[in-house]
Amino acid sequence: MPRDWSNQRVRGVPSHVIGRDWSRLSKRAKGHLTERGTGKAKLQPYVDFMKKNYPPDFKYQDFAPQFTAEFFDAKEWTDIFASSGAKYIVLTTKHHEGFTLWGSKTSWNWNSVDVGPKRDLVLEVATALRENSDLRLGLYHSLFEWFNPLFEQDAANGFKTNLFPSSKTLPELYELITKYKPEVLWSDGDGDAPDSYWNSTGFLAWLYNDSPVRDTVVTNDRWGFGSICKHGGFYTCSDRYLPGHLMTHKWENCMTLDRKSWGYRRNAALKDYMSIQELVAMLVETVSLGGNLLMNVGPTPDGRIPPLSEERLRQMGLWLQVNGGAIYNTTPWRAQNDSRTPHLWYTFRPQDEIIFAIFLEWPKDGSVVLSEPVAVELLGVGPLQWETAPPGGGLRVSLPPLTPREMPCDWGWTLRLRGAK
Repeated sequence: MPRDWSNQRVRGVPSHVIGRDWSRLSKRAKGHLTERGTGKAKLQPYVDFMKKNYPPDFKYQDFAPQFTAEFFDAKEWTDIFASSGAKYIVLTTKHHEGFTLWGSKTSWNWNSVDVGPKRDLVLEVATALRENSDLRLGLYHSLFEWFNPLFEQDAANGFKTNLFPSSKTLPELYELITKYKPEVLWSDGDGDAPDSYWNSTGFLAWLYNDSPVRDTVVTNDRWGFGSICKHGGFYTCSDRYLPGHLMTHKWENCMTLDRKSWGYRRNAALKDYMSIQELVAMLVETVSLGGNLLMNVGPTPDGRIPPLSEERLRQMGLWLQVNGGAIYNTTPWRAQNDSRTPHLWYTFRPQDEIIFAIFLEWPKDGSVVLSEPVAVELLGVGPLQWETAPPGGGLRVSLPPLTPREMPCDWGWTLRLRGAK
């Protein structure tokens, strides 16, 4: 399969994607810990919580047995992801704590086969995806590890030695590629070490020229200090990156459904989660600016997608059933949003000479002002009437007086414009 899919995926076929973090925080959800809560930062609220709820000698590694995944069903996950309208997923195979979701040969007794679930979770996800859907497999992998003494030794040596990447990082990357054959490799966590320390160029040369996925794989831009937003198949630039303008390079908006965490939090409040209206708006803006949306959900320690997260994903799928024509197989238009009508974004399908105008608020006067096309259609409804809208030119599109039950969808609506320039 040619790598053309990646050109469409990142630039021409922007799509929302389900990722990323399961190993990262879910087993710590018992302690309400986020990010580096157990690391060197010694954040006081987390220290207090640990003292209150855990014995004095409780170690970070003691969280691993609590990560059980007893209710994990990769086929069920696949159904949820596919119903959301996603085109690919990105699974965290290892985050910065170093725990791997497969039986890594270089992570003895700190992986999901040796401790916790006692299962190769990466293999289960990859198999379910390929047997039950058209979703493409992406794998996230952290270069560095918070607690690994080899990395700390290399850092103390100013990264003049490379004990950690040669014995840990690179063997894991080669193993992930040859064993699971992902079509997206999502690298992260350079630990402020340069790409030369990680031998990133050497690995990527193998990946693109000699690996079993050389014709299909795409990668991001996190391969060493200073590489982000400068080098990569697609740019991520930062977490939750939304540039606000058209980018000339392929890019991805990597964000999370829970505003406060990338992993599952059992104490999360409803207000902490993005609403479906906010998610649709973010998807539309991202696509109009030429990007993809990587929408993260954090599974529970026992292996479930939380019901609220599942609801958001399925709602997104319902919206895309009506409006997907304005999302898939499209590119940015010459104008990304409309200066006369707020909360209205454009996409373009050049092969059909069709412009899509996606408006996120139903106008009170029942009309939308746009630049002049030849024909206008509301997706899910049909052709609409329009007239010239002076002053300033353009046209006023009359929307049908629909009842809530007659609406083709909620949260955002799309006009298909033929003949506009």
